[in-house]
Parts: sequence; structure tokens; C-alpha cells
Amino acid sequence: MQNLPLHFRAHLLFLILAALLSPALAAKLLLPMDLTQTNHLKAYGIAYYSLAHGEKVEWLLNYRGGSFLLEDDEAFRREAVRRGVLFEPVDEDEENNIRHVIEISNMESVVLEKAPKMAVYTPLTQQPWDDAVTLALTYAEIPYDKIYDREILAGKLSQYDWLHLHHEDFTGQYSKFYAEYANAPWYQNEVATQTAQANALGFPNDAMLKKAVALAIRDYVEKGGFLFAMCLAPMTLDMALAAVHTDVVGVPFDGTPPAPDYKQKIDYSLALAFTGFSYDTDPLSPTHGDLDYNQANAGPLRRRPANDFTLFGFSPKFDPVPAMLVQNHTNVVKGFFGLATTFPKSMVKPSVTILGESIGQPSVRYLHGNLGKGQFTYYGGHDPEDYTHAVGSQPTDLDLHKSSPGYRLILNNVLYPAARQKKQKT
Repeated sequence: MQNLPLHFRAHLLFLILAALLSPALAAKLLLPMDLTQTNHLKAYGIAYYSLAHGEKVEWLLNYRGGSFLLEDDEAFRREAVRRGVLFEPVDEDEENNIRHVIEISNMESVVLEKAPKMAVYTPLTQQPWDDAVTLALTYAEIPYDKIYDREILAGKLSQYDWLHLHHEDFTGQYSKFYAEYANAPWYQNEVATQTAQANALGFPNDAMLKKAVALAIRDYVEKGGFLFAMCLAPMTLDMALAAVHTDVVGVPFDGTPPAPDYKQKIDYSLALAFTGFSYDTDPLSPTHGDLDYNQANAGPLRRRPANDFTLFGFSPKFDPVPAMLVQNHTNVVKGFFGLATTFPKSMVKPSVTILGESIGQPSVRYLHGNLGKGQFTYYGGHDPEDYTHAVGSQPTDLDLHKSSPGYRLILNNVLYPAARQKKQKT
């Protein structure tokens, strides 16, 4: 070392001191997801980051709020520090103790194998509201692609493991905002843009285009895709699918009145989650029908409050799928409105698993089901940290809600597809 130039010796000494002062890498890193965690939402991003870098992640269901166990790596530590995520180094003895606790308790370890490729269904026009899922993905630093009707009809959904739908009216009625916002510039721009796109794709109007898109999304799920729909999308997707063989929309939307015999042509078997719902075909009415239990857009005389809701407890050893989707540090989540807030429990198909239901109301907030080789999750409401979130409200600042239980449910769905052994496509 004496023969080395002075600046090389100084640099070498610095590296040696840094190595001595740095904590030694442990066998694993634990991202606790109980109340000790400093940023629950960004912790999901660290788990995704690890998957994206080729490392498997264990999801410890029911262990300290659904914690993550990952390989110790200096890059993961740096990212966790940068993002403000608490981690705990775990040596071999501590890891064995965790596994013993899981083995003898109502817990389970599920291996996440590969970072899922994400797509978010995003309109062509700038909307006067935000999208809670896009906010969550951006905040957690999880990458996603934006797609819309043109890409879906071109068959590009097969490139993705996960598709998100949010505030979209698949019945082609522009959220039933006609009576209140028909003269608003943003509404007129949306109608003009959507109509032009429909015509360019060979459809006479947006209502007909959205039927084709709804069928393509259903086909995507049936062939093995994972769908996560929130707010207005769960309700209107099922309504559009059930009415695919008839016309249920008024003159302002497609130029023709609803078919006189539309009730006889409704096919509930095409809907993913719901059955027995009715349609409000009055174009001046702000509601689509009776599938939205709370009727948030119907005015104070008809609106029901958005009650808090409870998450069901599932045994991870016997029901790992619903157990993953409800992982949280609490089983009570505060209520929040959306254009579709909750769904009548009586209209949920028997094959669908209810994950969360409203307190004191016969309504369901959160549910999961299977279709063919694929799966779907529906989550009612618009923004888990904004009770009303009216048109024009500012986007939620998630730095103020780092441990939001409602947003955690969104991110459970983001990571869930990574647990599937193999993506099945035909």
C-alpha cells in the first residue's frame, strides 16, 4: 500500500472505513406492514422494485399487517431509505422464527415471482377529476402504460398481466352528466372527442364503441388477464355487457331512444359480478339504475351516506387469493363516495367472493371473482381519502396519507398478479 500514490491510498482507506461502518447485509429484509411502517404505500413499490430486478418476494399474509420479506441487497436498502420505507434486517435465526410463527398461526407465505406488466385505461381527454389508482401507482413508483379503446380493439391487452379501469362509463352515456354539464366546455369536448374516435374506428357513436370494448375486456379476463375496476367502471362495465344485444341509452347519446323491448334482451350471464339490476333510461336522470346502492349523484333526497366498511378475514392457508386482496393494518376502512359507491348485496352473483361490505347497509364495497382463466376485482368509490371528491376537486396528496387503508387495497391488487405461477394466454 505504501507504494500506491497518495490519492489511491486515501480512496482505498475510505472504502475500507465505509465497509466497516456499514451494517452487514442480513439474510433478508423485512418490510413490516403493521403500524410501525413509516410509508405503507411506498413499501409496495419497494416490493415491486425487487421483483422488477429479478428477485422473488415473499408476501407474509396476516403477519404484521401483510409484510414483505425480500433478499437483502444494498440497492434495495438505498431505495427504501430514499422512499422513506421502514425495513428491518433479518438474520437466519430471526427468519426461522418468523417462519415458525407463520406455520403455527393463521398466516401464510406466498411467493411473488415476477413484476406484472401494468396497463391503465386512460381517456383521450383531460378529465376534471383524478384517478386514485394512477395516483397510487405514481406515488409507489410502479410503472404502467396508458391504453384506450383503439389499443384494446387492436388486441394489445394480451401484452399485459393487469388492467385497471376507473371513472369510465361503458354504457356510452358520459357518466349521466348530460342534465347538469351538457353546456360545460369539458363535457362538450369529451363528447366530440369520443364521437370522433368512435367514427374513426368504424362505429356510429361512443355507445356502440364501448360495447365492443367491454366485450374485448371480458375476453381478456376470460383468457387469463387480471382486471381491477374502481368507481364507475365496475357498474357500467357489467351494465354494458348485459345490454350488449339491445339499446338502453337515450337520444342525446346515440341518436335513438332505448329499444322498447330492451328488458327482454338483457343477458345477465354476460356480466362479470352482478345480476338482476335495472336500467334508468331517462337521459335527464343522473343515475344509471339501481346497481349503485348509494345513488351519490342523485341529489340529497335520494343519496345514502357512504358508510365505513369492514374487510372479511380469510384464512391464508385455505383462501390465499382473497387473503392477499384484504391485507391491511386494520379491518375497518372509512367510507368514501364515487359515482358508483357500493353495490346491493342481493345483486352480487353467488359465484363472486365478497371481500368487504358496508357497516349498517345491505351493500358491498369490495369483491373478487373468476371468469374462465382470469380474475377480476371490483372496488366501489372514487378516492379512499376524499369522502365526496366532486368534479374539479384537486388530486389527493398521498404524502398526507402514507398509511391509507383504502389505498392499500388498491396496491394489494397491483401486486396480486405476481403470485400467479404462470400467465395463461391463448
